[in-house]
Amino acid sequence: MIQLQRLEGFYWVARTEGYARAARAFPYPITQPGVHQQVKRLESELGVRLFERVGKDRVVLTPQGRALYDYVAPFYEGLPGLERALRSGEVGGRLRIHASGHTLLHLLPPWLRRLQGQRSDIEVALFEAKVPAVSLVRSGEADLLVDHLPEVPPDLDARLVGRTRAFLCIPSNHRLARSKGAVSPEQLKDEPFITYSSDPQLRELQLAALAHFGVVPPRMYAADSSETILGFVAAGLGYSLLASLLPRGPRVPGVVAWPLTEPAREFPIYAAWRKGKQRDPLIDALLELAPKPSGS
Repeated sequence: MIQLQRLEGFYWVARTEGYARAARAFPYPITQPGVHQQVKRLESELGVRLFERVGKDRVVLTPQGRALYDYVAPFYEGLPGLERALRSGEVGGRLRIHASGHTLLHLLPPWLRRLQGQRSDIEVALFEAKVPAVSLVRSGEADLLVDHLPEVPPDLDARLVGRTRAFLCIPSNHRLARSKGAVSPEQLKDEPFITYSSDPQLRELQLAALAHFGVVPPRMYAADSSETILGFVAAGLGYSLLASLLPRGPRVPGVVAWPLTEPAREFPIYAAWRKGKQRDPLIDALLELAPKPSGS
């Protein structure tokens, strides 16, 4: 295997076209014989000549040397910029975010546009999470989750980035859809209810809100996301209670929404990441541009 130390000597000789000039250009003290020794050992290991002399103190690359230089030069030439980025914290890379479908649609797009405008070196990979991706953040498979958390686990750090409110959603062709006053779950107690299938915490919140009104649905349908639930409501299969980031609630053709004024509750949306002694500069860059909910 080629030793990196010998590649370094080769790179500086190729760049400066001379051993004496290479020794002067090195980022640390080294003698001209030391540089020459690195190159000779590299040529011996590879079994090819990398330079040919064209003057008293000038060498140029052979075809084999040119092939090697084209491969290693981007690495050495990129090191100073990488060092500056590491010291300043402005390191590019890939950020893996797992978020609920609702936040993917309504919270993340403007946030990520701001990030893209300032940090084009950061690539974002988005994944829809049916339930909060706490386990994936803990295992390192996800860098960040953006979702509602009833409580922030002690091994995660978190930033409040949004709040949702509860809305009662019914089909737009329902007999109550044109009601001038607010519609209550009590008025729908004999009708099918559409609940979450994949997230037991959200389902429990829905059913607890219905219980506040003394409502026990006679039958239920289940879906794994708020978007699918809204599709079921629009199709006339029943009604539902959903949290929304939008001030007027879900805006979907075939659905009418009223804010649920009691029990009056807001649900926090957090960006959460694994605690550690070393902060992730990619997460810091994203959080600098995070939404600031009113009152936070």
